[in-house]
Amino acid sequence: MAVHAHPDDESSKGAATMARYAASGNPVRVVTCTGGERGDILNPRLAEDPHILADLPDYRRKEMAAAASALGIEQVWLGFVDSGLPEGDPLPPLPEGCFALQPLETTVGALVRQIREFRPHVMTCYNELGGYPHPDHIMVHKVSMAAYEAAADPEAYPEAGEPWAVQKLYYDVSFSADRIRALHEAMDSRGLVSPFAEWLDGRPGRPERVPTARISCADYFPQRDDALRAHATQIDPDGFFFMVPRDIEAEVWPYEEFEVARSRIPAEAGEGLEQDLFAGVVPEGLDVTALVEYGSGPERPAGEDSA
Repeated sequence: MAVHAHPDDESSKGAATMARYAASGNPVRVVTCTGGERGDILNPRLAEDPHILADLPDYRRKEMAAAASALGIEQVWLGFVDSGLPEGDPLPPLPEGCFALQPLETTVGALVRQIREFRPHVMTCYNELGGYPHPDHIMVHKVSMAAYEAAADPEAYPEAGEPWAVQKLYYDVSFSADRIRALHEAMDSRGLVSPFAEWLDGRPGRPERVPTARISCADYFPQRDDALRAHATQIDPDGFFFMVPRDIEAEVWPYEEFEVARSRIPAEAGEGLEQDLFAGVVPEGLDVTALVEYGSGPERPAGEDSA
């Protein structure tokens, strides 16, 4: 199960990994917390389209359905309203009733219901900084961490179904500095113009996330790209996501990376990065009356995320 803030987030973060697992027979569910109602139209070709402007939320739902089909996964809406990205100094208040202002009891309960219904062995979400400081992304972190704990607690949200213990919870760290640097250097060495030079110039001194899992998924980059294009209002086909030739990407960075945040199963013996998010999971599930946390460690200190 992957928890995301808005439609299109699932296609830019861990999408090829989801497509790989879905293709191998593992059910994959994306939980989209908001409808992306306050997102801007970022594709200049569609910026003035009257049909889209007439009902952007409905259009984004159709885009999400097409993206889910491209990835071979299922998707559900958690039912909250996009908070928008506040801009200005000072920042304006968030809109009344938006996702980021909802009480955690409400949002966590909604996600607990999804967890207990779907019964995932593994979850992915964003870290404490949200991947980038959008209020909905930060809220996704808070809700996911709390729901990971509450879903396994028989006394929490009894109306949401039978308790279920997710065995591992990961943060997506696919936009790491190592990845961007590798792609930049590969393009530069071939005499191509890299879109990442300015991005890298702003990175010195910023703390980076440390991945614990690296999933080979280059064979599923086409599905990821199809899912990205499905979000036509948000993704410019001539924009950032498509500036690196796919043969170069598959050669120098054929994977997506994740950072384990919580685990209820012991780490497998050996050193190095995990090659499988399902490594060590107990297929039949865990006994919620005898849970133990393994290797989750303390929360990482606040700092810049890699995205």
